Amino acid sequence: MKRIAIIGGGISGLSAAFALEKHRRAGASLEYTLFESSPRLGGVLVTERVDGCLVEAGPDSFLTEKPWASDLCREVELGDQLIGSNDADRKTYILVKGKLVVIPDGLMFMVPTKITPTVLSPLFSAQAKIRMAREWFHPPRKAEADETVASFVERHYGPEMVDRLADPLLSGVYGGEASQLSVRAVLPRFAEMEAKYGSLGRAMLAARKKMAKASNAPARPLFTSLKDGMQQLVDAVVARLPASVLQTSVPVQRVQRQNGGWVVSAGYPSDEFDALIVATPAQAAAELLGMASADLASELRGIQYTSSITVNLGYDGSVRASLPPGFGFLVPRSERKRMLASTFVHNKFPHRAPEDRALLRCFIGGARNELVLQAPDEEVVRIVREDLQQIIKLTAEPLFTRVYRWQGAMAQYGVGHLERLQRIESLLQQLPGLALAGNGYRGIGVPDCVRSGSEAANKALLALGLTEVTSQGLAS
Repeated sequence: MKRIAIIGGGISGLSAAFALEKHRRAGASLEYTLFESSPRLGGVLVTERVDGCLVEAGPDSFLTEKPWASDLCREVELGDQLIGSNDADRKTYILVKGKLVVIPDGLMFMVPTKITPTVLSPLFSAQAKIRMAREWFHPPRKAEADETVASFVERHYGPEMVDRLADPLLSGVYGGEASQLSVRAVLPRFAEMEAKYGSLGRAMLAARKKMAKASNAPARPLFTSLKDGMQQLVDAVVARLPASVLQTSVPVQRVQRQNGGWVVSAGYPSDEFDALIVATPAQAAAELLGMASADLASELRGIQYTSSITVNLGYDGSVRASLPPGFGFLVPRSERKRMLASTFVHNKFPHRAPEDRALLRCFIGGARNELVLQAPDEEVVRIVREDLQQIIKLTAEPLFTRVYRWQGAMAQYGVGHLERLQRIESLLQQLPGLALAGNGYRGIGVPDCVRSGSEAANKALLALGLTEVTSQGLAS
């Protein structure tokens, strides 16, 4: 009987456990234990119901084009619970000189694919529009070294595109800055497009035409979620795991390599396992694995994280009627606000708030404002309300507020991140039976975490000779 330990009970660790459970039920000679330091499982996937509203503490959805989360939902019999965002009303604003300006139609991430809406948009200056026109003649270029997203975008479109689109978009996803994030790790498709086409605009247009020819199916929504919130996925996965394998409120102090296996110390006594899956943030993984490999721990410490606060505010129907249509807005750093973004949940997912309620999700923190995590809830709410008053003239008293803090939750893929992952992978080869999972490696969204957990489980099983699944490397 082979034994596998999983450290970390977020969606990555749970996905690993679910993959192992499928093999166990199929007859594999294995047992496993999942250790989670906190009292609950699921990590940042937390859903509450407040005043008739469905309130998400962490991610409220995931990208539809990445299939792994949707596939897991179907495996745990939640396929009929999957819902799409209300894309008929999808409209996102950028705060420019104190006013909300809608992102023009045809702008895919930050690449213009429709000329007229971009030319007519007040989002960009005349000089920036000239740069966009010139970008169509950008020659193919294969970069010899990694570079920041800011450097890459500025080369194509100029600094205004970095300030008004690239930086706020990435702040909303990573909580980081375009001047620090690796283009190869964060936007690999863009690097590939530049190498093949030169112009990102021409490359994106070619990709759209190819997709249109390949499929006549209706367009899928940009975001997918669950009817009863993202915690529904956590609850469904946990319900399919034996209660005896889930060790909550059990922090692991250290792990050691011993006799070809792993000793996990989580209080007294220690326990021995044949394989180990570490599904914690990279910084925590470094602390756990320091005794097993100082070099690996050093590389893991090099992966930085930022923190964030999600503030949910509920309002009455009069506020709902006064708000702009669309999904919400993003705030560039040049606007000197503390808020990174705000989502109008009642528009993005209408069923999550009654018709006489408005539900807003606001985000602060990130690389530019780590100190705000030390502020009390009352101060955080005051900061958010002050910015909302200045941006959308919202002065009404909220019916309720909920503040959720996520310390060190968002991995930052800095320049050289992919090279770091290659070194980590090489070091893992010297530690048989060890696999890593989580958002610190090859994707921070829920689908990427699901995939990393499943593939870490397959890697552990392969190392123990329990499966013929081909190893695809570290969360790749």
